[in-house]
Amino acid sequence: MGTNLVVPHPSGSAAAVAEGNGERRRLPDRRARPPAFAAIDLGTNNCRMLVGVPSGNGFHVLDSFSRVVRLGEGLYRTGELSDAAMDRAIDALAICAERSRRWQVAATKAIATEACRQAENGAAFIARARAETGLPLETISPREEICLAMESCASLISQAERRAILFDIGGGSTEIAWVRVPAPHGPSDRVTPQLIGYHTIPVGVVTLSERCAGWCETEAGFAGVVEEVKALLRPFEETHRISQEIRMGGVRLVGTSGTVTTIAGIALNLDRYRRGAIDGAVLPHEVVTSGLESIRAMGRSRLAEHPCIGADRVDFVLPGCAIFAAIAEMWPATDLAVADRGLREGMLTRLIRTARARSRRLQA
Repeated sequence: MGTNLVVPHPSGSAAAVAEGNGERRRLPDRRARPPAFAAIDLGTNNCRMLVGVPSGNGFHVLDSFSRVVRLGEGLYRTGELSDAAMDRAIDALAICAERSRRWQVAATKAIATEACRQAENGAAFIARARAETGLPLETISPREEICLAMESCASLISQAERRAILFDIGGGSTEIAWVRVPAPHGPSDRVTPQLIGYHTIPVGVVTLSERCAGWCETEAGFAGVVEEVKALLRPFEETHRISQEIRMGGVRLVGTSGTVTTIAGIALNLDRYRRGAIDGAVLPHEVVTSGLESIRAMGRSRLAEHPCIGADRVDFVLPGCAIFAAIAEMWPATDLAVADRGLREGMLTRLIRTARARSRRLQA
């Protein structure tokens, strides 16, 4: 999916920068541009937003926003969202609402995920957020979450020969999808991946960092977390016999999460994080393993100083690596496709497709 970063100008026009090739194009000002759409993802750790307009088979990004809110902070211990965490999330959502109004969006999709699914006061928080921000925030199911991830990663999944394992390592949970890639009937056919089955485990980088603080920094602790995660994945393996499919060939691993993009950045020896070099990269198993080993060899201070990680994410890197290592050991595919895209891109794609279908109906 082609997404282009768009930098707003004070004049109201915008210059689109096609990521990866430096191409610059002009988009019309707001009065003449296509209708804009907003996608907001409130996760266990972050609140993120994209505003985009249709462009070809994808969209141009007009605006983006991301803030660490730690909504799930303390949830593992108390079973509830804390007042401070909810206040942080509401503040971030209010910024998203203001930006949506500024861009005069035609439609907004706003979702909450695992933290609100787990919390005893999750529904009350959603009601409060809707009342205070005016956003149509809703908690989605694990199936809907994995389907949105499939939507955003469809182009990468479709490059697999037969099957793909899509995984999304989140803050409060990890979602797995076992996907069929139909054979195209002609050279120009667009292939739509088909969901065979999905699995969610209540383990993410935030829950692990709180429950097993420091464990992943030791050999024994890291190995223990890997085995625990593999035990949670085993029922899905026993149902679908994915390992057997991998031995037959034609199965690709597709990862979308901060953990995966971090491993890719280290594996590619990037001096700073560059989305154009990472999103869509296909890395051989041995390159991914090397990146994982390099991260584990760094001490906490080096992890915090690394430009592909940073101090605000250092607590989550090794827990995420342990989850990834469990997935890679359970399903040792020959390569990994890396996606720096996720739920927001999936929501924008759906919003635009729905709007186009409605327009076609009205014109018929």
